[in-house]
Amino acid sequence: MKVDARLDVDDVEAMAQTARRLELEGYAGIWTSETAHDPFLPLMVAAQHTQRVQLGCAIAVAFARNPMTIANVAHDLQAYSRGRFALGLGTQVKSHIERRFSMQWSNPMARLEEFIDAVKAILTAWETGDRLHFEGSYYRHTLMTPMFRPEPHGHGLPPIIMAGVGASMLEAAGRSADGVLVHAFSTPDYLRDVVLPAVERGLSSRTRARDGFEVSCRGFLATGRDEKELEHAKQAIRARIAFYASTPSYMPVLERHGWDALGRQLNILSRSGDDDRWTKMASLIDDEVLETFAIVAEPDRAGAEIARRYSGIADRYWFYTPYPTSPELLSSISLAISTEQSIG
Repeated sequence: MKVDARLDVDDVEAMAQTARRLELEGYAGIWTSETAHDPFLPLMVAAQHTQRVQLGCAIAVAFARNPMTIANVAHDLQAYSRGRFALGLGTQVKSHIERRFSMQWSNPMARLEEFIDAVKAILTAWETGDRLHFEGSYYRHTLMTPMFRPEPHGHGLPPIIMAGVGASMLEAAGRSADGVLVHAFSTPDYLRDVVLPAVERGLSSRTRARDGFEVSCRGFLATGRDEKELEHAKQAIRARIAFYASTPSYMPVLERHGWDALGRQLNILSRSGDDDRWTKMASLIDDEVLETFAIVAEPDRAGAEIARRYSGIADRYWFYTPYPTSPELLSSISLAISTEQSIG
């Protein structure tokens, strides 16, 4: 299991230094996310200041863009990183696509699969010099004049990673993508019982072997150097679990554990307009729910616990720590995971 890291993009001045440090500390990959910042621009900085580590976005919102714009940036990042870029794509949810991005929403699974096929068609045409001709139900790309055709870079197509939670989307990832990014709002049981079988069904439909298809997992980690830091981490993760659990599209994970009533209660509270609703929602996440979704451990135990719970399930793992924490602490845990795996 490879251990990856998230690139903090809030501090532009420190970005290059952080990318260099993460590579030197032995992380296998560096990933950005699309939340309050663009997911692609920081990867250009990281590409300039690293040599070995894989670079990827996890994820970019596909439906906020179109296959041509995504293909352009994927081509350039693959060239600038000398073949180290991975393109992560996800759908987001209807309300964000329509009301935040002012874009069209339709069948998300079918549309994302076609989106990926279109991106591959465009990138392949640019690399081979062949005529571009892609016509689908949602996207049509049939015009590519010499002025707008980038030069081939010779590094091949970047792997495309699809984000998924529900079984149907996970199966679609097996059919169309080169890997799947499993949401942090997952559990080892859900990974074992739902994620991996769905991926296998998708892979079998195109007679592709599991080798080369990566299952990447973000995992909640609550840790700290003392009891105060650990408690702060636990509270931050309770709040994040409550936020995700209030979203109907994540209900399958709760249902797997018999917690669908909790999901409905959190959803109602999230829409209540109560000024204190987020605090109240976090208080509903008891220790059993917290410790099912998150690794809760002191730093000297965390690495072994992550290896125990995720080895054999995840091909890649990266920490989800929605609270301030020490980079050195996370690096020591990453090293402990590698050590534990080599012993095992």
